[in-house]
Amino acid sequence: MKKIYFERYKHAIPLIVYAVIYCVWFAWLERTVKYPPFIIHMKVDDVIPFSEIFVIPYFLWFLYVSAAVLYCFFKNKQEYWKTCVFLFTGMTVFLVISTLWPNGHHLRPSVMPRENILTAMVAHLYRADTPTNLWPSIHVYNSIGAHLAVMHNQKLADNKILRRGSLTLCVSIILSTVFIKQHSMFDVLTAFIMAGIMYLVVYQADVVALYQANRAHGKQHGRVRRV
Repeated sequence: MKKIYFERYKHAIPLIVYAVIYCVWFAWLERTVKYPPFIIHMKVDDVIPFSEIFVIPYFLWFLYVSAAVLYCFFKNKQEYWKTCVFLFTGMTVFLVISTLWPNGHHLRPSVMPRENILTAMVAHLYRADTPTNLWPSIHVYNSIGAHLAVMHNQKLADNKILRRGSLTLCVSIILSTVFIKQHSMFDVLTAFIMAGIMYLVVYQADVVALYQANRAHGKQHGRVRRV
């Protein structure tokens, strides 16, 4: 029985391993990068108002991305691998950039403009997540990745309500990053550029299918030679 379950769910191993690597690496960056030499700022950042309502979609990001990955994990292994390649590549690029070019911003309000439960949530977020290691925005990049996972799953994409809900949440999360002053517009734009490149690699060139085809061909060739 254990062997059957292992064979059925062994594709979880890369996800678990990468999650551990990412969390350890990110935690190390958060501890060591206190005064980043590279400060990110665009003029448009100064005209974007602070709006605490966007803390709601910001926190929903954790559920949104996890739900997209888990659905593909259980329902469509091929789309699961595509989603993992898309997300893991962008997250690794983010970690490398943050390591080689420690960055941060000075966009957060020094004092909350209002006192309510939403600004309290933002203040809690500020305490837990320092304004460092921001470029490109993984909140933006992974939201795009989650929406692409929905749109490339035939069953999910055929559900009009789910499709539109995913797009609405994706856009809301992207907006939240600048409206609660977690990211500069520069972080958002560079995340879009990286997502565009990875879309071409993962979904247009379909590197996952190419890799699987080459691997299957190699195994077949090996069997023929042994015969």
